[in-house]
Amino acid sequence: MPVLVVIIVISLAFYAYYKVKAYRSTKSIEKQWIAAKSSIALGLFVASFGLNQLFLYRSTLSLIVGVIFVLIGIGSSWAGFRAYKHYLPQVVKEAQEQK
Repeated sequence: MPVLVVIIVISLAFYAYYKVKAYRSTKSIEKQWIAAKSSIALGLFVASFGLNQLFLYRSTLSLIVGVIFVLIGIGSSWAGFRAYKHYLPQVVKEAQEQK
Protein backbone atom coordinates (compact mmCIF):
# COMPACT_ATOMS: atom_id res chain seq x y z
CA MET A 1 0.00 0.00 0.00
CA PRO A 2 1.45 3.37 -0.98
CA VAL A 3 0.06 5.08 2.12
CA LEU A 4 2.00 2.76 4.41
CA VAL A 5 5.18 3.33 2.42
CA VAL A 6 4.81 7.09 2.89
CA ILE A 7 4.23 6.61 6.64
CA ILE A 8 7.27 4.32 6.82
CA VAL A 9 9.53 6.86 5.11
CA ILE A 10 8.24 9.83 7.12
CA SER A 11 8.50 8.04 10.47
CA LEU A 12 12.03 6.87 9.65
CA ALA A 13 12.99 10.44 8.75
CA PHE A 14 11.53 11.75 12.03
CA TYR A 15 13.37 9.04 13.95
CA ALA A 16 16.70 10.03 12.39
CA TYR A 17 15.97 13.74 12.94
CA TYR A 18 15.12 13.30 16.62
CA LYS A 19 18.06 10.95 17.24
CA VAL A 20 20.50 13.53 15.86
CA LYS A 21 18.75 16.31 17.76
CA ALA A 22 18.94 14.32 21.02
CA TYR A 23 22.61 13.57 20.45
CA ARG A 24 23.38 17.26 19.93
CA SER A 25 21.38 18.49 22.93
CA THR A 26 23.38 19.61 25.94
CA LYS A 27 20.59 19.59 28.54
CA SER A 28 19.94 16.19 30.13
CA ILE A 29 16.16 16.51 30.56
CA GLU A 30 15.71 17.89 27.07
CA LYS A 31 17.81 15.02 25.72
CA GLN A 32 15.49 12.48 27.38
CA TRP A 33 12.42 14.32 26.09
CA ILE A 34 13.70 14.32 22.51
CA ALA A 35 14.73 10.66 22.84
CA ALA A 36 11.13 9.89 23.83
CA LYS A 37 9.97 11.56 20.61
CA SER A 38 12.40 9.43 18.63
CA SER A 39 11.05 6.34 20.38
CA ILE A 40 7.54 7.27 19.23
CA ALA A 41 8.76 7.69 15.66
CA LEU A 42 10.63 4.38 15.75
CA GLY A 43 7.55 2.63 17.10
CA LEU A 44 5.45 4.06 14.28
CA PHE A 45 8.07 2.93 11.79
CA VAL A 46 8.11 -0.65 13.10
CA ALA A 47 4.31 -0.84 13.38
CA SER A 48 3.71 0.51 9.88
CA PHE A 49 6.38 -1.83 8.53
CA GLY A 50 4.56 -4.73 10.19
CA LEU A 51 1.24 -3.60 8.72
CA ASN A 52 2.86 -3.38 5.32
CA GLN A 53 4.08 -6.98 5.74
CA LEU A 54 0.54 -8.08 6.54
CA PHE A 55 -0.80 -6.58 3.31
CA LEU A 56 2.03 -7.55 0.97
CA TYR A 57 2.60 -11.23 1.65
CA ARG A 58 0.06 -13.87 2.61
CA SER A 59 2.27 -16.62 4.06
CA THR A 60 1.95 -17.82 7.64
CA LEU A 61 5.47 -16.72 8.54
CA SER A 62 4.83 -13.26 7.09
CA LEU A 63 1.66 -12.92 9.14
CA ILE A 64 3.43 -13.93 12.35
CA VAL A 65 6.35 -11.54 11.74
CA GLY A 66 3.94 -8.74 10.80
CA VAL A 67 1.88 -9.17 13.96
CA ILE A 68 5.02 -9.24 16.10
CA PHE A 69 6.30 -6.05 14.44
CA VAL A 70 2.95 -4.32 14.96
CA LEU A 71 2.88 -5.28 18.64
CA ILE A 72 6.47 -4.19 19.24
CA GLY A 73 5.87 -0.93 17.38
CA ILE A 74 2.74 -0.13 19.36
CA GLY A 75 4.56 -0.93 22.60
CA SER A 76 7.50 1.27 21.71
CA SER A 77 5.24 4.16 20.69
CA TRP A 78 3.22 3.80 23.88
CA ALA A 79 6.34 3.77 26.07
CA GLY A 80 7.74 6.76 24.18
CA PHE A 81 4.49 8.68 24.61
CA ARG A 82 4.47 8.00 28.34
CA ALA A 83 8.08 9.18 28.60
CA TYR A 84 7.22 12.26 26.52
CA LYS A 85 4.38 13.13 28.91
CA HIS A 86 6.67 12.52 31.89
CA TYR A 87 9.48 14.78 30.69
CA LEU A 88 7.35 17.59 29.21
CA PRO A 89 6.71 19.52 32.47
CA GLN A 90 10.37 19.16 33.44
CA VAL A 91 11.50 20.54 30.08
CA VAL A 92 9.15 23.52 30.44
CA LYS A 93 10.42 24.15 33.96
CA GLU A 94 14.04 23.89 32.81
CA ALA A 95 13.39 26.33 29.94
CA GLN A 96 11.73 28.85 32.27
CA GLU A 97 14.63 28.69 34.73
CA GLN A 98 17.14 29.58 32.04
CA LYS A 99 15.33 32.77 31.02
